[in-house]
Amino acid sequence: MKEVLALLSKEITLEWRNKYAFNGMVLYLVSTVFICYLSFRIKSNSLSPLVWNTLFWIILLFTAINALTKSFSQESKGRNIYYYTLCSPETIIVSKLIYNLLLMVFLAFSGLGIYLLFLENPVQDMPLFLLSVFLGAVGFAATLTLVSGIASKADNPSALMALLSFPIIIPMLLMLIRLSKNAMDGLAFSVSQDEILTLLGLDGIVLALSYILFPFLWRS
Repeated sequence: MKEVLALLSKEITLEWRNKYAFNGMVLYLVSTVFICYLSFRIKSNSLSPLVWNTLFWIILLFTAINALTKSFSQESKGRNIYYYTLCSPETIIVSKLIYNLLLMVFLAFSGLGIYLLFLENPVQDMPLFLLSVFLGAVGFAATLTLVSGIASKADNPSALMALLSFPIIIPMLLMLIRLSKNAMDGLAFSVSQDEILTLLGLDGIVLALSYILFPFLWRS
């Protein structure tokens, strides 16, 4: 845990020093939502609940990809060698997962707040919708962290990141859209239990695979 906390502190310190990266993520989120607001403001009541829900998850997905692409690609080769001699690969992936999870949860709920500020709020069951946002943030963070580690071994990590992440995230995204749609319609919690359990299982599987498979990737 001391190694994990030390690496987590390093990630937060680097992010604090490079404020332009974090500010760029927030600016991307705000500008995307504002463009959507300008587009749908032209015609009143043109944004149906289904479009509202789908548009929110698309914005959140691309925000996550832009935010987490640099998880491993920003590390230089010399620094990776230093980490290799300093700590175990399990420690590195756990610290990356925790940091990206915290970052993604912050961006997800900040994005939801901005989205509700500019566009109307059609959600009837807000606690269930917030649960879907949290599960989506965990799933995006876990999946994209592992994919970022794989893509960092290639010459063009950004392109490979998109190619590898979409086939994994699409089933999760469809389940999140279904769960959040139930929250928007105000359906009973029991109706959404299957979606919640499925998302919890997907998040758990990705987290476990990241912990198990990353040491093999790290040694390569």
